[in-house]
Amino acid sequence: MDRKDIFKTVDHTLLTQTATWDEIRQICDDGMAYGTASVCIPPSYVEQAKQYVGDKLAICTVIGFPNGYMTTATKEFETKDAIAKGADEIDMVINIGWVKDGKYDLVEEEIRTLKKACGNKILKVIIETCLLTEEEKIKMCEVVTNSGADFIKTSTGFSKAGATFEDIALFAAHVGPNVRMKAAGGIASFDDAEKFISLGASRLGTSRIVKLAKNEQASGY
Repeated sequence: MDRKDIFKTVDHTLLTQTATWDEIRQICDDGMAYGTASVCIPPSYVEQAKQYVGDKLAICTVIGFPNGYMTTATKEFETKDAIAKGADEIDMVINIGWVKDGKYDLVEEEIRTLKKACGNKILKVIIETCLLTEEEKIKMCEVVTNSGADFIKTSTGFSKAGATFEDIALFAAHVGPNVRMKAAGGIASFDDAEKFISLGASRLGTSRIVKLAKNEQASGY
């Protein structure tokens, strides 16, 4: 697979707590230079980043991140605020405790609320696969399919593990045709990226792929 085609799937990501504007600006520059799908950055930098890149690059940000246990009203406000400041895409974290409690109706209702807040902007739903059983993952494929969200996403990159080939294969077998898939966390090589894409992922959340292209040390998300 041509590397340009891989870059087109990458949400070039910087979500560390210590991220500075100089670092955010650099990944914006890299995103524009390499033609990534977006840059995924903290909400506090969305407005500044959007002013910096204009229409040259999509700005993605995270909601309810990384733990997901904020109230729905809080996540809804975060979403509306991010979009008002220029976010093109929203990656939300589900309430994992509700999944463990079997409250899938509340999880679906929350996703629907945030999708409504997004309007025509893309909504990706992070289900944090490393914390779920296979049965819970399959159920979340159903919930996300029914919710109207655009993507199901594996991971925040801030829990105990990231994306696996098995999870993307599981998603592919259980999501509806209206739902795309994003693998995120721990994608460390072009071979990994190509394998995830071959399994059906159309987005990759990673900081390492561009670093590899720039011959930098490929560590992090």
